[in-house]
Amino acid sequence: MGNHHEAITWNAPDSDHPGRVAARRSLAAVADGDVDAWLAVYAPDAVVEDPVGPSMFDPEGKGHRGHDALRAFWGMAIASVDTFHFTIHDSFANGDTCANVATFTATFADGTIVDTDLVTVYTIDDDGLITSMRAHWEPERAMATARKG
Repeated sequence: MGNHHEAITWNAPDSDHPGRVAARRSLAAVADGDVDAWLAVYAPDAVVEDPVGPSMFDPEGKGHRGHDALRAFWGMAIASVDTFHFTIHDSFANGDTCANVATFTATFADGTIVDTDLVTVYTIDDDGLITSMRAHWEPERAMATARKG
């Protein structure tokens, strides 16, 4: 509620549920290009699966575990994007989890724009840090949206 960012359009139920707060902090750090702020939202042994299953970022489909692996993932998947805009269409927060239905729009330096429709599931610990982020999306569907801005 008090944690809004110009790169995030939140068209979903909004509350200070710790999972929602952590999700917004994670997205804001990505939008700002601040890897250290992003890592600060994640528990030391956190696992990121983005996308879930084998992918170009994670051929074995086991996820990226721990801050060193997350920093390497940032370099592969996030650093190449010039700007991000995140549109949250719906959000379900209960227990230690927040699931968001979203479109992530990435603009690359050459002007190419890609929209990724996805569901992100954040699990948090008692300190409000993300222990697991699982992003359910299909790379082929995202790449099919590629266009010049």
